[in-house]
Amino acid sequence: MSISPNKIEAKASEVWFDNDTLRVRLLDGREISVPLEWFPKLRDATPAQRKNLRLIGMGYGIHWEDLDEDISIAELLAV
Repeated sequence: MSISPNKIEAKASEVWFDNDTLRVRLLDGREISVPLEWFPKLRDATPAQRKNLRLIGMGYGIHWEDLDEDISIAELLAV
């Protein structure tokens, strides 16, 4: 039996940053890494602003209040 990727619900469990990369760990164990260049608000933010985040929609998205920035996990997986 195979599992269709469309049926897997991708939810974030952890978010962190390297020097120039946004990293997200999903509940199913996968990790996503994307360049901060893709998200200018995050690229230009201070480390404190980047850390001030919360998972929204039970892990379907990430929100940075200080930056007025929202990123969906589906968006990260679609790129």
